[in-house]
Amino acid sequence: MPAPPPLARPDALHPLLATVLDALRTGAQRRGGPLPAGGPAAVADRMHTTLAPVLPDTGTGAQEALRTLVTALTEGAADPADPLCAAHLHTPPLALAAAADLAASALNPSLDSWDQAPAASALEAEVVRALAAEIYPRAAHPDALATTGGTESNQLALLLAREHHGSVRLLHGDGAHHSLRRGAWLLGLPEPVTIPAPGGTLDPAALDNALTDLPGPHLVAATAGTTDTGRIDPLPDIADLCERHGATLHIDAAYGGPLLFSAAHRPLLTGLDRAHTVTVDLHKLGWQPAAASLLAVRDTRTLDVLAHTADYLNATDDTDAGLPDLLGRSLRTTRRPDILKTAVTLRALGRTGLEALVDRVLTLAQELAALVDHHPGLELYERPTISTVLFRPTDADDATVATIRRTLLTEGRAVLGRAHADGRLWLKATLLNPHATPGDLAHLLKLVTHLVEGSTDR
Repeated sequence: MPAPPPLARPDALHPLLATVLDALRTGAQRRGGPLPAGGPAAVADRMHTTLAPVLPDTGTGAQEALRTLVTALTEGAADPADPLCAAHLHTPPLALAAAADLAASALNPSLDSWDQAPAASALEAEVVRALAAEIYPRAAHPDALATTGGTESNQLALLLAREHHGSVRLLHGDGAHHSLRRGAWLLGLPEPVTIPAPGGTLDPAALDNALTDLPGPHLVAATAGTTDTGRIDPLPDIADLCERHGATLHIDAAYGGPLLFSAAHRPLLTGLDRAHTVTVDLHKLGWQPAAASLLAVRDTRTLDVLAHTADYLNATDDTDAGLPDLLGRSLRTTRRPDILKTAVTLRALGRTGLEALVDRVLTLAQELAALVDHHPGLELYERPTISTVLFRPTDADDATVATIRRTLLTEGRAVLGRAHADGRLWLKATLLNPHATPGDLAHLLKLVTHLVEGSTDR
C-alpha cells in the first residue's frame, strides 16, 4: 500500500507553493486579458479536455495536478486584478490577505467548538467586536457575526427580527438586494413590501405611508450602496421614521460599509449606527478574498436567540467550566477562520492604509465619470455615489448596449456589468482596483466606442 500524501505542513507546502505561483503566472499569460476569449462554450471545452479523466486510475502526482489545473483555472478566470475587469462587486484581493488565507487553510481550524479552534475563536471574537465598534461607536456592547457574505448577513438580520417579534413584515426599497426577498421567503415571512425609489433611493414619504397603513411588526431594510448604482438611502430620515413607528431597522451596507474607514466619505453613512443590525462586506471595499462579511448588532444580547446546544460541541458542563460556546455565533457548524485575513489586513494597513484604498477607488470612479461626461459619443447616468459608474453610447438602443457588453466578454477584452435605470439599459463599471490608472479608464471607453463605430481596430 502506498504511503499517504503529506499533510499541509510547512515543509510539504513549500515546494508546492512554487508550482502554484508559476501556474498562476502561466495561466494569466495564456489568458492575456481580463477574461478568457471565446465565450462559455470555449471555456467549458478547454476545461473538459484538461480534466479528462476527472478521476484517473493512477494519479498524476501533486506537481502535475497542481500545475495543470491551476494553470487551466487561471487561464479561464475572470481576473479582478485586471483594470478592465470592472463588472461586479468582485474585488482584487490583497496579496497579504490571500497569504493569510493560505495559513487559515493549512491550519484548518473549525469554529464550531473551542477545542478545534482555540486561538482562532479568540481572534474572531476580538476582531468582530472591534469592527462592530466602528459601526456602533457609542454602543456599550456592540458585536458582530462573521458570515459568508451579504446574503447570509441579511438573512440573519431577518431571522433575528423574526425571533424578536414572533413574525415581522419586511419593507425595503426598490433597489434593495435580492437576498432580502429571498430571505423572507426562506423564513416563511409575509410577502415583502417594496417601497418606491423614484430617485434611486427609498422614498421616506412612501415609507411613512406604508408604516402607517400596514399592520406590524415591521422590519425596514435600508441600503447603503445599491448593487446597480451604489446609491445610499436617506438613512437619518429612515431611522427617524422607524423610531416614530416602532419599526426595527436593518441597513444593508454590504457595499458602502467600508466607507467608515475614510474620513472624507464617512459622512455618507450618517445614521448607520441607528440601525438595529448592519451588513458589511469586506470582500468588496475591503479587498479580502471571499468570504469576508459581517452582521453587526448594537447589543450583543440580540444574538442570544441563536443559542443552540449539541452535546459533543458545547455541552453545558463544558460551558459552565469556561469553554467558549461557539454554536451561537453562526447557523453553520463547520466554519473557516475567515477573520484571519481581515485581522492581518487591519494590522498591516491600519486606518490610514484602508482610508487611502477607499479614497483611491472613489476618486477613480469620479475620473471615469468625468471622462464619460466629456465624451461626445457617451452618456453618463449620474455622478457616482461610491465607485459604480453607469454609462451608455449616446442614442444607442438597449439591444446595442447588451450586444456591446457581450462582445467585450466573448472577445475577452473587458468585463462590464449591466443595470437598468430610468427605463434603459446601461453599461456598469464597478471600480474596485486601486491600481487602475486614468489610462486604463480611457482604454475601457475606447473599447466601447470602437464597437459602436464598427471599427475593427480594437
